[in-house]
Amino acid sequence: MDALYHGTGLAGAPSPRKAAPMDAEAEYNNRARVGESGAIIAGWAESAARFRAAHPPETLRYGPGPREAMDLFLPTGTPRGAALLIHGGYWQALGREWGSHWAAGLLAQGVAVALPSYDLCPSVPLARICAQMEAASATLHARLGMKLLAIGHSAGGHLAAWLLARAPHVTAALPISGLFWLEPLLPTSLNAALRLDAETARELSPGLRPAPGKPLHLVVGGAESAEFLRQSRDFAQGWGGSFEAPEGLNHFTVLDPLSDPSQPMTRRAAMLAGQACGLVMDA
Repeated sequence: MDALYHGTGLAGAPSPRKAAPMDAEAEYNNRARVGESGAIIAGWAESAARFRAAHPPETLRYGPGPREAMDLFLPTGTPRGAALLIHGGYWQALGREWGSHWAAGLLAQGVAVALPSYDLCPSVPLARICAQMEAASATLHARLGMKLLAIGHSAGGHLAAWLLARAPHVTAALPISGLFWLEPLLPTSLNAALRLDAETARELSPGLRPAPGKPLHLVVGGAESAEFLRQSRDFAQGWGGSFEAPEGLNHFTVLDPLSDPSQPMTRRAAMLAGQACGLVMDA
């Protein structure tokens, strides 16, 4: 499907511009784009289950619904930061139990990590999911007494940016392969469950909100689509953040470094978590 991106901005957001026609379905449907995505996601479930068995988490509820809960992994000793790590799945798939192992690297760096689930589209609208993540951030802050780093992948990257703009307890963000302008999704098959119209897509686009002036670092796989690369690059520019695109990583393998405390992305995340709560940490 061909579509045009219209980057209408507010103060602190990128200037309006038009892009050449694109095949939005090919650019944004990552499971179709990456042939081995099914095997990678199945591997996530296995790795996450092993990690939870070795590191049983605390269950922290942020609401009455069955999916309104977080798995909280605490490091040995006093935490040197706290991160809310939000899963992807285009707001319509997966849950916290798919990504437990992504906490491993930060946990080894002394950072507490909470992975929330949330209700999924089309059972709830996207605005409800945004509100749920605001509630999750408030609950985690109340539990730990620390300001938070929001990390998120894909749809979770959108939610991490949303929290940086909206949640008072989130003072730094690291979106990974995030979505910051939602209008390009309107003509794609992904919108069948999201049920976005143009007005709602604009209302829920972090890229159309003023920059909050808080620490922000964006990561996107160097092997991702031109649109995912553009969204992260333009969002970093609009909100005054930094940006990197590690070579050879796709939309799914871009998460692999989080499990290793020695990886640059994990060290950067630990530094941001320290900054978020007022600590000074080495990168």
